[in-house]
Amino acid sequence: MESDSQKSSSVGTLLSTLLNEVTALVRGEAALAKAEMSEKTHQAMVSVGAIATAGAVLFGGFLTLLAALVMLLNEVLPPETRPWLSTVVVGAAVTLIGVVMLKAGLKSLNAQGLMPNRTMNSLRTDKAMAKQHIKEEVK
Repeated sequence: MESDSQKSSSVGTLLSTLLNEVTALVRGEAALAKAEMSEKTHQAMVSVGAIATAGAVLFGGFLTLLAALVMLLNEVLPPETRPWLSTVVVGAAVTLIGVVMLKAGLKSLNAQGLMPNRTMNSLRTDKAMAKQHIKEEVK
């Protein structure tokens, strides 16, 4: 039979071990969260860089094409509508293209893609294991 001092010693040892394991677990989870957020931040920065580069290239090309389209429409449209109607038509077309490009860029930066999913799943698993461990200890 165990004496009261042996029981309290084994309980103290168990609590100490549990505290050390929980501390190690929390440190590990924090490191995982930090690594995953760094990865997600890098993904976002790559997407932003791609969007900015595409915008710069497209801007230069569109400026040239816009000037050519305005000149072409000036040749086709009636003389009384030439200066303003050709620029309105070209401007509307360019705006539509810009909106489509903006939506594509924003879609790649959706908030769900930036969530630390592995860390969240790992924390849920750890929580379930801790609850199971506590239930077993109580028995």
